[in-house]
Amino acid sequence: MTTYVLVPGFWLGAWAWDAVAADVRARGHEVVAVELGHAPGDTAETHVDDVRRALSGVDRAVLVGHSGGGPVCAAAAERARDRVARLVFVDTGPLPDGVAQVEFTPPEVQEWIRAAVEKDGTGQPMPTRAEFAELGTSTEGISDARFDEVHARSLVEPAGAVLTGVRRGTPDPSLPKAVVACSFTPGQVRPMIDAGVPGFAEMGGPEWSFVELPTGHWPMFSEPDRLAGVLAELR
Repeated sequence: MTTYVLVPGFWLGAWAWDAVAADVRARGHEVVAVELGHAPGDTAETHVDDVRRALSGVDRAVLVGHSGGGPVCAAAAERARDRVARLVFVDTGPLPDGVAQVEFTPPEVQEWIRAAVEKDGTGQPMPTRAEFAELGTSTEGISDARFDEVHARSLVEPAGAVLTGVRRGTPDPSLPKAVVACSFTPGQVRPMIDAGVPGFAEMGGPEWSFVELPTGHWPMFSEPDRLAGVLAELR
């Protein structure tokens, strides 16, 4: 039996993992879905604290981060190494020390996000499906009805989580790490690893592996059964 600690990406609560968690539990494993803080004052660093609190109650977990939860999990694993047996990034990856999620997007997308945060006053609301298409984020595989349901339950992502990064330590090469590639392919990542692009260069070590799960950026909604199967193999 393996314990999986599942961390959602931007705008989502622990509920986003419900279908995946049910499948993984049915396979005989334990699951802890993390609720990240969405108060106006929360930051990427307070999200690391949220994950560390979840890890404090488990032993040798597979820590899984989706999207904006990926960089948070990377930092949490470095600070609670004794609690983590494997680190899994779902359609995401680690970011360098102090680099915010917004900084890892094209300039025009950064401008759009910063304007959305300024307009809201506390953070970034979840974009509409049309806005995601304009921003280059794939919602493939999610029906309109399901997307509308997710959007209705979404939370404003605090400005501090969008606009600030986390403190990184030294990655442990003995910790197995996997990327579940959904809206991109390992082949697209490899040239950036080889070129030493920050955020990708880290993925070049022998402890890293890639699993392809072709779909949109939210496989917990578009392919929950297949994602559960992939996670069950990453123990």
